[in-house]
Amino acid sequence: MILQIDDIRLMITLAEEKNMRKAAERLFVSQPALSQRLQNLEKQIGSELFIRSQKGLIITASGEIILNYAKKMEDTYQGMLEQLQILNSDISGTLKIAVSSVVAQYWLPPVLKQYVSQFPDVQVSIFTGWSSEITNRLYENEVHLAILRGNQNWFGEKELLFSDELLLVDTRKHDLADYKEIQRPFIQFKSNSNYYQLIQSWWYEHFNSLPKHEIVVDQIETCKQFVLNGLGFAILPSSALHDVREDNLIKTPLYSKEQARLYRDTYLLYNRDAMKLKQVEGFIKSIRKKK
Repeated sequence: MILQIDDIRLMITLAEEKNMRKAAERLFVSQPALSQRLQNLEKQIGSELFIRSQKGLIITASGEIILNYAKKMEDTYQGMLEQLQILNSDISGTLKIAVSSVVAQYWLPPVLKQYVSQFPDVQVSIFTGWSSEITNRLYENEVHLAILRGNQNWFGEKELLFSDELLLVDTRKHDLADYKEIQRPFIQFKSNSNYYQLIQSWWYEHFNSLPKHEIVVDQIETCKQFVLNGLGFAILPSSALHDVREDNLIKTPLYSKEQARLYRDTYLLYNRDAMKLKQVEGFIKSIRKKK
């Protein structure tokens, strides 16, 4: 039995997404076509690879074995393509980036738009997730670059991309000192522990107490929409507010006890060897121009 490259990508995508619809979208095929391809592969192997359940796909023991081989074959295939690309003058191949969700949502789209217009033969793969997931992908050489918020422990190349000011946002006007006693909820979004600790430390440093009432939502965009609809107040990075009119939201800068404004830095991380790949070098050069 010989696995084709399409079979390899099918296994890896299904294992990552655990959902037929999402996997079909990533592979640019219809869901029935993807289901048929999986059935054909299972028939060829003679074993069920995924169990279909209401909560999604569950990989079987046979599927785990095939997946491990598929990942190794995909790495070998991509490595071959990258080595061949080094020999060519044209910039092509795949650019693999792991990026925090906030940066992917607000900062990355215009950067990628400019990049793909300049290098149309490059395929771009984007992975989003928690900081720990992103750094693991970089350590395991699953991606060429990582873009992360907060200062990370990384022994390769690290460049500061931008500093994002943190602002207290509300539809109502209050003095900053008033927020200690305000009964309206402090709306927060789920984020990595470093960001959460930064906000909590600032709050406790200024008010010496916890917020009176909190609401926690999954996404930063949900948090922003709650605030815009008058459901409470929040502390958000300025990059998430570029599309909000000044008359719709009151933005109050935050200061430390030393009277320094509160910022959150975003860094680009990569291995020096990645710069040998022309698609990586092109991307890094393009974002350096944007800084």
